[in-house]
Amino acid sequence: MKKEILNHKDIERIISRMTHEIVEYNKGVDALCLVGIQRGGVYLANRIAQKINTIEYVNLPLGMLDISLYRDDISIKKTRTIVRKTDIPFDISDKKVILIDDVLFTGRSIRAAMDALMDMGRPSQIQLAILIDRGHRELPIRADFVGKSIPTSKKERITVTFSEDGSEDKVFIEKTDRGNN
Repeated sequence: MKKEILNHKDIERIISRMTHEIVEYNKGVDALCLVGIQRGGVYLANRIAQKINTIEYVNLPLGMLDISLYRDDISIKKTRTIVRKTDIPFDISDKKVILIDDVLFTGRSIRAAMDALMDMGRPSQIQLAILIDRGHRELPIRADFVGKSIPTSKKERITVTFSEDGSEDKVFIEKTDRGNN
């Protein structure tokens, strides 16, 4: 059974708050760039970039990152890996990279993303912005900017849908038959 826990308005409020937190924490937007992890992180990065433009009148460098080939479970996954586009059309060296994703769970995706970023340059800093933090870390990774913390069991799954995919902006929680989703 799927239960809606956030709707479009909730998500918009969260993104607005997170954007202000990013700007405030960094004392402006100098040397900042945004990199969204495919897919949900890309949508969030675009929205945060638009809000930063509205607040600071600056178009920040914006990129998208596919981490498929950097994952540590690629050899044990039962499904075929879908490789999506990576497009970071700027040098990340000496920049503060705001890495953006929709859900933080074990931390393994973020580790893969940091590995991928380090192959592209040497940022001065990597900060993490997450829409939903559901807990259950397997690696010592935490987000700098969290939209909402939603404690879950390992037998629950968080699903985020976006209008960019033809759905409505919503976050759902649902029970599953197995753990580690």
